Formats: sequence, C-alpha cells, structure tokens
Amino acid sequence: MDSEDALVVFQGKQIRRTWHDNQWYFSVVDVISVLTDSPTPRQYWGKVKDRAFKKLELSPVWVQLKLQSPDGKYYRTDCANTESLFRIIQSIPSKKAEPFKRWLAKVGYERVQEIEDPELAQKRMKEIYHLKGYSDEWIEKRVRGIAVRDELTDEWDQRGVKYEKEYAILTAEISKATFGLTPGEYKRFKGLKHQNLRDHMDDIELILTMLGEATTTRFTRDRDSQKFPELRKDAKEGGDVAGATRIDIEGKLGASVVSSDNYLETPEKIKRIEDKKKKSAD
Repeated sequence: MDSEDALVVFQGKQIRRTWHDNQWYFSVVDVISVLTDSPTPRQYWGKVKDRAFKKLELSPVWVQLKLQSPDGKYYRTDCANTESLFRIIQSIPSKKAEPFKRWLAKVGYERVQEIEDPELAQKRMKEIYHLKGYSDEWIEKRVRGIAVRDELTDEWDQRGVKYEKEYAILTAEISKATFGLTPGEYKRFKGLKHQNLRDHMDDIELILTMLGEATTTRFTRDRDSQKFPELRKDAKEGGDVAGATRIDIEGKLGASVVSSDNYLETPEKIKRIEDKKKKSAD
C-alpha cells in the first residue's frame, strides 16, 4: 500500500490505517492520542478496554492487524473500522472526545429521520455529491442508477441469490458484456483503488450501466428465472443489449465511450470543495 494511503492526518497528528476486509481499519492507539491529552495513549487504551469491554463483558470491537511503527517495522496493533471506532469513542471520558460524541448523536438522529422519511436520505446524498463538485444532471442519473440497481438486486434476492460472490459474478457478467471490462478491470482502467466505480463514471457510462441492469431485470421477470445459471444468462444477455448500444454509439462518435476519466480529488479540486463547504456554511 502506498504510504499516503496508509496514513491520514487529523489535527496535525498521523493516524495509521490499513485496508482489510474491504474497508479501512484505523489504529485505535493513534485515535486515542488525538482525542485525549494522555502522554501514554497505549496505556490509556488498555484502561478503556478493561473498563468498558472486559468488566461489562462486551465483545471486542477491534482486531489486531500489522501496522508500521516509527522504527520502520510492522507490529500487530489494535485496529477498528469506522463503526467500531464510534463505539470506542463513546467510551472515552475526555473533553476532546465530546465534539465527536455530539456529532455521533446528531448522525444517529439524522439516520432515524431518514428511516421515517427516506426522501431525507436522498436529499443528503445529493448534497454530498454537490459538495464534491458533481453537476445536477450527473447527480440525477446517479440517483436513478441506484434505484435501477436496487430493483435488480431485490429481484436477485427474491430468486435465491444470497452470497456476495454470486452478486459479484452476476454484476461482472453485465459489466463485461456492456463495456468489455469487469468492475475490477474497469476500476484499474480508471486508476481507482477502493473508490466506488459508479461515482467515477460519466453520463454515458452511467446510462449504459442502467440500461444493462434494467434490461437484465426485465429478462429475469419475463422469463421468471429462478436458478443461478438462468440468472447468469439473463445478466449476460442484459449486458449484451447495453453493449450493442455502446458499440453503436462508438461507431457514430468514432471514439470509445469507455473512459479512463475519474473524479479523484486533486489538491485543486479539494480546495474547490472546501470553498464550497465554507460557502454552504455561510
């Protein structure tokens, strides 16, 4: 992993992290160092573990992963994902942790609101994309694409698809037939690592993705496909429809619509985003 990917900086302090089980895991001791004034964050974390988890007989919410230390060597270190870090932060009796706790309470309240009124979740999602610099037109296509994808996965779920690997295979069939690339290959083509591929597609790529998935849903329903081989055939043929459309577009354009362009944040883009956030706050 590149060094810049293995570290994040918060309030001038470095927090080590590593990619594990398809998500980021952060060094708990490093987070403790940021949120407390303790000169010995490792011992502080030991007390938190003993008080908040062992005595209350709570299950550990951290795992031990190898992280690089200042001496350049790698040692097994207590790490936690974002959700688990939130639980740990709630156990820290420090004034510096209070802003995080208030923020967590606010986020929790917002999530309850979104359960009661799903339109709020969609509104917040649009606001996030706006702050990242996406256009209104792109955002509408992205939102519609999410709905099309959910409709397809619901159909798969009702027809017996239960394992993540099966969802991945079916998705790869549609993508390969549509673009000539599996999602993994497409991400590498765009220079992405852990980012969401669809957040880095342009308008035509999103439309073709929707076409492949919507057509697959229609095939599955009309054929009343039930078993995985039948669903895989639907996925391939749904992707073929979108792939034929792509080839037709490319023939008329004289250029490929499979783009290596992405929305990765450059220093200039980050500055624009920060400026937008400040404006929104005002």
